[in-house]
Amino acid sequence: MDFAGRQPIYLQIVDLFFERILSGQWPEGERIPSVREMAVALEVNPNTAIRAYTHLQDLGVVDNRRGIGYFVSPGGREVIQKNKRHEFMHNTLPELFRIMHLLDISWMQLEEAYRQHKQNEK
Repeated sequence: MDFAGRQPIYLQIVDLFFERILSGQWPEGERIPSVREMAVALEVNPNTAIRAYTHLQDLGVVDNRRGIGYFVSPGGREVIQKNKRHEFMHNTLPELFRIMHLLDISWMQLEEAYRQHKQNEK
């Protein structure tokens, strides 16, 4: 967690959950750590963790089964993908285009950088 960052801590926790679910680390239907376990692991106030879990529930990403715990909702991965795609298309890409323009980076240069990145992932 970036405690000095601009993004609220509970949203940083939400992003962490998004990443773990999208990567397959937490598949749909799987139990996830309890609020208390997550608060201890991330060294945050339990109220902050509760706020993150509540936000995730409101989005339809996790379900709370009383007495059992929290689980990744069926369709939760799709909800995240939709949310993150929207964020990417409306926030990240315009910023990328702005920087490309300022630095005079061509589409060909970007494509080559992408190819190299994909090669390094293998």
